[in-house]
Amino acid sequence: MDANEFLRRVDDLADRAERRGIVTRTGFLTPAEQYMLRQYYKDDNLVLTGGQPDCERQAAFFLPDFLDPEQFDPAEFLCAVKIEAHFGSPGHRDYLGAVLGLGIVREAVGDIRIFGETAYLFCLPTVETVLIEELKKVGHISVTAAHYILEDVPAAAIKVRKISFTVKSLRLDAVAGPMFGMSRTAAADLIRMGAASLNYALCERTDAPVKEGDIISLRGHGKGCLKTVGGRSRKDRLFVEAEVYL
Repeated sequence: MDANEFLRRVDDLADRAERRGIVTRTGFLTPAEQYMLRQYYKDDNLVLTGGQPDCERQAAFFLPDFLDPEQFDPAEFLCAVKIEAHFGSPGHRDYLGAVLGLGIVREAVGDIRIFGETAYLFCLPTVETVLIEELKKVGHISVTAAHYILEDVPAAAIKVRKISFTVKSLRLDAVAGPMFGMSRTAAADLIRMGAASLNYALCERTDAPVKEGDIISLRGHGKGCLKTVGGRSRKDRLFVEAEVYL
């Protein structure tokens, strides 16, 4: 759905939660949709979770007035399925293709964490039974699916490379260049070509301001996060620390 339709949906869900005194939710959102939601909706009755804090795909929950976010239990609204592959180790694309092949929409499925021949899949309760009963093959590999306790799903293995550098100003091309091991000019050319995203949204402005916590992606070169901005060097350049995802 486009941005306007998405935000109208947000307004409707928030209104229903308030009027009817119930928890309402979206499906699993992309990181770009989550960022858009956070910028648009500022009320404190919003909870974003994918089942665990470090999930990339998260659903948005709108809480009624009587329910505090600290009281919200994701296990009441989200499920996890453990999938055991027999004599093979399918990849993320294989699992996702098999799930969508069952007629399940993408928004009903969250992160898929793979550890060798075992995978854990976060999902909405509406599709858990279908996954357990009908997911028998992933590609050419036979699998067995079963319910799994949400909080017991192993943490994702996220690998990053930490880097430090200095910049003259906090603009997209100035940060993206050293973050991805290239000159500012090369980064600027890629940004103007439409190869960059800032907080998961396409950005073609070389001078777009960036700040701590921003996620920068450059197609063909990777994704990173601007972690901290420190003081200034003797040459009046800002000290920056970033993480690039491996």
